[in-house]
Formats: sequence, C-alpha cells, structure tokens
Amino acid sequence: MGNRFICMSKKEPKENNGSRSKRVGRSQRKLLAEEEFLHRQALSMALQQHQLSQRFEGSMSRRIGGSTSSRRRNLSDPFSNGKQVPNFLENIKLRKFVLVHGEGFGAWCWYKTIALLEEAGLLPTAIDLTGSGIDLTDTNSVVTLAEYSRPLIDYLENLPEDEQVILVGHSSGGACLSYALEHFPQKISKAIFLCATMVSNGQRPFDVFAEELGSAERFMQESQFLIYGNGKDKPPTGFMFEKQQMKGLYFNQSPSKDVALAMVSMRSTPLGPIMEKLSLTPQKYGTGRRFFIQTLDDRALSPDVQEKLVRENPAEGVYKIKGSDHCPFFSKPQSLHKILIEIAQIP
Repeated sequence: MGNRFICMSKKEPKENNGSRSKRVGRSQRKLLAEEEFLHRQALSMALQQHQLSQRFEGSMSRRIGGSTSSRRRNLSDPFSNGKQVPNFLENIKLRKFVLVHGEGFGAWCWYKTIALLEEAGLLPTAIDLTGSGIDLTDTNSVVTLAEYSRPLIDYLENLPEDEQVILVGHSSGGACLSYALEHFPQKISKAIFLCATMVSNGQRPFDVFAEELGSAERFMQESQFLIYGNGKDKPPTGFMFEKQQMKGLYFNQSPSKDVALAMVSMRSTPLGPIMEKLSLTPQKYGTGRRFFIQTLDDRALSPDVQEKLVRENPAEGVYKIKGSDHCPFFSKPQSLHKILIEIAQIP
C-alpha cells in the first residue's frame, strides 16, 4: 500500500524477533533517557531562575541563547530525530533571531527553539520582557507597553546601525513586535507573529482575546484572575490564570514535562500594557515585513480569531501548524522550526 515496497532477491534467514525487539527497546530507552535529561535540565533552570538572576549583569540578565551559548547538538539529540540539517545557510542573509515570549512566559519557554536554531547554525536570542522570567521587576509596577517592551527596545537600540534581526513574538508578545516595528523599522528585517496579537492602529492587545475573555470592561469588573498589587481599592495591576485553566487554554497538546516546566516558571502578567491602544503609522509600522503563524488546535486564541487577525491586518505570509496548541515551541517544535527557517530564506 502507498509507498511501501518489498524487494526479495533470495530467501534469507529470518532475524530473531527477540533480538530485534531488544535492539529497538535499547534504542528507544536511550532516546527517552536523553529527552528526560534535557527536560530535567530545563526544569532545573526554571526552579533556580531567581537565584541565578543574581549572577547576571545588565541586559544579559534578560537573554538566553545568542552568543552566550556555543552548544551544538549531535545526531542523537531527540529534536533532530537522527537527521542532519540541510545546508541552507547560504540562502539566509540574516541569522539573528530575537525571540519574544507572550503573557506569563519568559525566555525559558524557547529552549527547544533555541536548540534547533543553534543546531542549524543560526543565532537566536530569547529576551525576558520587564517583570518576566528572571527579570526581577515587580509586575505590578509595569503600567505601559513601553516599560514592558524595554528589554527588546534596549536590544534594538544597541544593535549596530548596519545590522538587522528577525523578530519572533508569541501571543501578547506580538504587541511588543508591533511597538518595535513602529520605533525601529530599519533594524527589523522580518517580524513573525506566532499565534500573536498582531493588532491594527488604535487597537489594544486585549481586544484580540475579547472573544475568549469577554469585553475589557467586563473582564476588569468580574474576572477572578485579576491581581490588585496596589490594594483592592485601586485598579487591578495584573492577572494570572489558575493552573488548571492555564493547562486547558495553553497546553492542550503540549508534553507533560513542558507543562510541568511552565507551571513552576510562569509569572503574572502586567495588565496595563495589554490594555494600551497602539499608535501605528503606515510610514513606520506599515513598511515592516510581517508574517503570521497560525496554530490550529489553539484554545487560547482560536483559529477563527487568528483568521480574523490576518484578514483585518494582512501579513506578507501566513503559515499554519496542524495539531498545535497555543505553545508550538512545546507541542510542535520541529514544525515551528521548519517555518522559521522557511521565512528566513525569503529574499
């Protein structure tokens, strides 16, 4: 059936099924052991992130990947599935990727993507937005999108004038990409919105989630997930879903080990930045090259909402990942990697 063919030139003794199953079993156990080791390393990093933050200085405390790591994975790595990456680097002029997380996440969530991009010879940098990951800023003090995006803006400001990068933004991190496109269009080669808030001028990031969460006014009045960092008599300062709700919204297709990593790593999200209306101009934001990646088993940002986003704010290219929840860097890392490489190769 299909592409399966059997060629027999002469009868040969059948291989002992027992010995073959033992070899397969050993191979599988080795692969699982390597995967287990990698996940343990990631989980350990998350558990110690606040202690480790003391060892970083300046903007480096907000970055994972890039020039700080020389790690290259061998063919036994579970992400590579025993296959070498094709030699496509000659088709990629820009090799720097800047990965921007979404609400509640941090640079840690990109660990699979970082590993795959580094293996391919590219230069990924994952940034912790203000009050996220190992950035020690109190999220209750972050009230504007400019403050929330500061680590990304600092990175772009310090980039040499003749250099450009490819930005990748997940979920509400898409608003930070839009903000960056408005302020540094000359330093951004491409902006990739990963099931993200690719908003239009005058729109709030929260508006994108309105169909799932209800109107902003209702959410502010009734939501049980709001955080009142300045007291109950003052406006809410942040929000954070309960663990069971997060699992249902974000991780319905993600491996259990990655879900465990997220449960010990996610932090509250500042409310002000996602309630802020963006001011985007055709002369700056409008000149940027935008791409959108849709996730088709997403319960946090439904496929219908994602379709509406690209319909109302058209992108240069639209890609889809089947069977992915809201976190394809966990549930479909290989598919995400393939799309990132494909977009990077576009002239």
